[in-house]
Amino acid sequence: MSDRDPQVISDLGALVAHLLAAGWSVVAPRLRDGAIVPGPVANAQEITRGWRDSSSPGHYRLEPGRSDLWFEHTAGPQGWKPWLFPARERLWSARRDVDAFSITEDLPEAGKTAFIGVRACDLSALGVHDRVFGQPGFVEPRYWRRRESALIVAVQCSRSAETCFCASMGTGPRAELGFDVALTELGAAHDGAILLESGSDHGRAVVAAVSDRPASERERLAALAISAGAERMQCRRMPVGIAACLREAGEHPRWDDVAERCLACTNCTMVCPTCFCSDVEDVSDLSGERSERWRVWDSCFNGEFTRLHGGEVRRSTRSRYRQWMTHKLSSWHDQFGSSGCVGCGRCIAWCPVGIDIVAEAVAIAAEPAVSEDERGDS
Repeated sequence: MSDRDPQVISDLGALVAHLLAAGWSVVAPRLRDGAIVPGPVANAQEITRGWRDSSSPGHYRLEPGRSDLWFEHTAGPQGWKPWLFPARERLWSARRDVDAFSITEDLPEAGKTAFIGVRACDLSALGVHDRVFGQPGFVEPRYWRRRESALIVAVQCSRSAETCFCASMGTGPRAELGFDVALTELGAAHDGAILLESGSDHGRAVVAAVSDRPASERERLAALAISAGAERMQCRRMPVGIAACLREAGEHPRWDDVAERCLACTNCTMVCPTCFCSDVEDVSDLSGERSERWRVWDSCFNGEFTRLHGGEVRRSTRSRYRQWMTHKLSSWHDQFGSSGCVGCGRCIAWCPVGIDIVAEAVAIAAEPAVSEDERGDS
């Protein structure tokens, strides 16, 4: 951390107040419907404080935590994807007059938005979307309008949930890149101090404006120890070499096993911070004078996701789950140069039947697939 010259503030409110005064809209973790999700805040008091979460396969609950910590909770049901890539967005509208036809493209306003509380796994997910929506020959303008006007304030995790496995994916729990400012809550043992690291020129300006003083060596070491403790808490590990294993596992019997449990409900793809599949909906009024095109999130678990003129390409739950997991953990490397999984564990916690992507990967890696000929000879 020495190259970032970490500073210390005594209260998160100073950071929030500075951003609001500088014209930023602030989005931070808030308590809603029994979960912690990002939402707009008008002051620091509206940010969730003193709560922690408990998650396991098919389970997520909030419980009282330490009153001196704002961010003792981990990844909630939604990350920051809906703020940059909305679940439903109008692309254009058209109008037909008596002797003319016009199309108006919808582009979002490039307002300044500060995201406070971005975890290391979600930082990696933002990096994935940067590559997906910024491919040579294809730049998604709506995403980039929002992305380029966003200030990222990351939070270094102080604990890991049972469902977290970011350490084995190389995406956390400590954020090293991709943020403007990263904060570590040192807690009551350090009089509630919050250590700030800057990761960009913009971030350095923000830190300089709110800093109380430079961090001491004791505080720097305490911040590193907090991150190390969060990593030691993780009990799930994605198998090494899973991408290669899945390339050879097209007929693995494990797909039949998971298909008996999977509801194809799409929860895993809806909470995933990297899934980006979408569909378009065209709507018009009864007069035929106005028409609109909307983009909506879609999922490879939907029956019509791959529907062609001859029917659905993947008709079974087995084939849909296999497509999702193999793409996420294997063929994503070929397309985008990284895994499509960042180890946040949301798909595990929010699967209604508790299917665990890590457990499925471990099972496939532990037992190589057997060909039909070999099964017939045995």
